[in-house]
Amino acid sequence: MFNSLTGTITQKLPQKLCLDTHGIEWDIIVPDTSLDALPHTGEKARVFTYLQHTDSAMTLFGFASERDRALFFDLLKVDGVGPKSAVKIMSSIALEQLVVALDDGNLAALEKIPGLGKKTAQKMLLALKGKLTLDEGNARQAPAQNHGGEYADVISALANMGYDRRDVEVVISKLLDELKQTPAADGQKAFKDMVPSAQEEVLFRRAIVELAQ
Repeated sequence: MFNSLTGTITQKLPQKLCLDTHGIEWDIIVPDTSLDALPHTGEKARVFTYLQHTDSAMTLFGFASERDRALFFDLLKVDGVGPKSAVKIMSSIALEQLVVALDDGNLAALEKIPGLGKKTAQKMLLALKGKLTLDEGNARQAPAQNHGGEYADVISALANMGYDRRDVEVVISKLLDELKQTPAADGQKAFKDMVPSAQEEVLFRRAIVELAQ
């Protein structure tokens, strides 16, 4: 599955972007917040993508950054929120405002988001409160990015084996947090003291066990 598309923007409309890649023009659904962050029509851009494939159609969604796409995936975890609903939510509220509303348990603020009723707002609060975070630059960090991408080869290897990349990133992030806090066993080095190749081997083996469960 492709991760992103790079080409020339040919049209920008509300929640829609057309991108030309060497003669192929893609019709992409994009949140308005991402549209604002992308270059102007006629300029080159990289768009991070997600392809929804159903029995009746294939729909391509695009985002200005991996951070925005990660937020989109988080919204899909909420019961009752589909891809198009997630795009509408992202078009109506900035990430920073959404995080504050969720962390404060501000149901009234969530209910003001167009198309988000009280019941779905409650489900969103239950599913995502405390789950969305901002770094010092007010940008969300995806699990794999929290570790500087230093284990990108492990993630790619597992994804190439058929595991969902999002699941792999979550598992890798979890394992790294655990391994870096685990003291050394008798006669063995602590994970943090291992050479990079040894760290990758340990992480790879542990991840396979976690993903197989």
